[in-house]
This record gives sequence, C-alpha cells and structure tokens, in this order.
Amino acid sequence: MKAVTIPEFGEAGVLTLADVKTPEPGPGQVAIDVTYAGANFAEVLYRQGVVDVPLPYVPGIEVAGHVRAVGPEVEGLTVGQPVAALTIVDSGGYAEVVVTSADLVAPLDGRALGLDVAAAVPSNSTTAFLVLDRVARIEPGESVLVHAAAGGVGSQLGQAARLLGAARVVGTVGSPAKVEAAKSFGYDEVILRDDFAGAGDFDIVVDMVGGPARRASLDALAPMGRMVVMGNASGGDDFGIPANELWFTNKTVSGFNLATFSGAFPAEAGRALRRAISAAATGDLRVQVEELTLEQAVEAHRRIESGSTTGKLVLKV
Repeated sequence: MKAVTIPEFGEAGVLTLADVKTPEPGPGQVAIDVTYAGANFAEVLYRQGVVDVPLPYVPGIEVAGHVRAVGPEVEGLTVGQPVAALTIVDSGGYAEVVVTSADLVAPLDGRALGLDVAAAVPSNSTTAFLVLDRVARIEPGESVLVHAAAGGVGSQLGQAARLLGAARVVGTVGSPAKVEAAKSFGYDEVILRDDFAGAGDFDIVVDMVGGPARRASLDALAPMGRMVVMGNASGGDDFGIPANELWFTNKTVSGFNLATFSGAFPAEAGRALRRAISAAATGDLRVQVEELTLEQAVEAHRRIESGSTTGKLVLKV
C-alpha cells in the first residue's frame, strides 16, 4: 500500500511517499481503508524526533474511512461500515490502510457527517472533552482560558467548554490575524497571548503553548484553579513549578497526553470519541476543515509548524 513515511528525523521535506506492507488486524483490532487522515502538531513532533519513534515510521493519529477487516474478538463493527478512529497509540494514519484497537473506533452509520469532517474529530474534539471533563473536572458556571484558540484543538476546547456549562470562555491567539477566526469557535473574548495577564482569574487554564505563557497561566488561576498542560508549541524552555507554591495558593497543575491516555484507557478514550462524533454530527461542535492530498503532507506539516493554520487540515487518501 501507499503511505507517507518518516525515514529520518528532520524538516518537513523528509516525509516520503513509499510502498509499505499492508497491516492486518490482530485480536481486538480493526483494519480501516482510509479516506481521510487528520494532520496534527503531534505528527510534526514525531517527524522532528521530539517523540522517540522507530524509523521508518508512518505518522497519522486519526482517520475516517470504511472498515476493511475485523480481527478476532471484535463485535459491533462490520466490513464496509463507515467509521472514524483514533490511530494515535501505534500511529499509521497517513496510509491507505491502518489498524487500530476496536475500542478506538466510532461508527458513522446514520450520522450526518462527511468523512472529511469525521477525520478531524478523533484527536482534537475527543481531547477537548477529556481535558475539560476528565482532567480539569469542569463545573457549571466556571471560567475557562484556552491558549492557541484558533488552532485545531483550541477551536474545539472553546465549544466543549460551553457545552459543559462554562460561564465565561476566553481564548488567546498569537497574532491579530487569528482573532476573528477564534471568535467563531464559541469564545466570549479572544485576546492576544501577550495581553492576557489582565483578563482576570480563571478556574481552568488549558495551555498547549508553553514558554512564557505557562508561568503567566499559573498566575492567572483563581484559588482552587486547575491548569492542564498539553503541549509546548512555542518550543520554549520548560520551567519548574514549586510544589510549595501550589500548596499556598490552592492551585493544581495536571498534564494530558492523548496517546498515553488512549493506550492506558482505550475504552474510556473510545467513549469520549463517540461523544465527540455525536456532538459534531448534531452541529453542537463546529469542525472547520481544509482538504489537502496525501501527497501534500509536506505542505501540511510546514503550515502547521508556521502557526498559520486555523481549524484543521485533513489529507485525502
């Protein structure tokens, strides 16, 4: 089959379209004929070598397509069925065929959801619900601050916060050009990241940017506030958070990584995926997608790295 591979770590240009062995499902697994694959910052990290993966490596953490084959011990999924899936545990979505756990597959039968949009839901929308509900334990009436509000996961966090009962949802962006795009994703206010220090205190802050924003985010938490760390898009240096400071200020800092969570709790990740698919199909979540081809994976990575994207890029396979 055809697949985009990472033969060596490096710039976007190392991505190579190659012929690789078609995978077969094992016990509890499903093989999917991929129609669309989502393009994500996580795959950029794989390509850069930030995440230690075996080479050559086929990236791709989410897809939509049709069930090709089911392995032993799989129930409720049939060949030819339209599905969306998280492929984040073992990756492989930038390909004509991918295999993943049946727990991480969401049927699309009867859903008013195109496969292009469905491919953009498993990573970002699932993450949004898990981060706010499972990790931050959001309560109705709370206030939420989300960094990178115009990006793929940021575009979903604002909407999910609103669905989960947040009273005030504020987003930050890195440039004025992204303000209007972010406002369309359910935020009450959108401000430049360098200016958010004066926006008040928040019960929940979600930070996928890192760098100076991380320290400032901790300062922006109200007493009993929770910060969830789920990225370092700025590439900034990490900093230590003094445990005594958390003690004296009644603040909490948690981390969330979808790949680790999905590997440890596949059934729970699958339930969150199906919840996200349902919200997208009913229109409660708006998912904005732009389509490129699989052969344009290099361009997709360059655009993601430049920070110029709003919403989500999907690759047509």
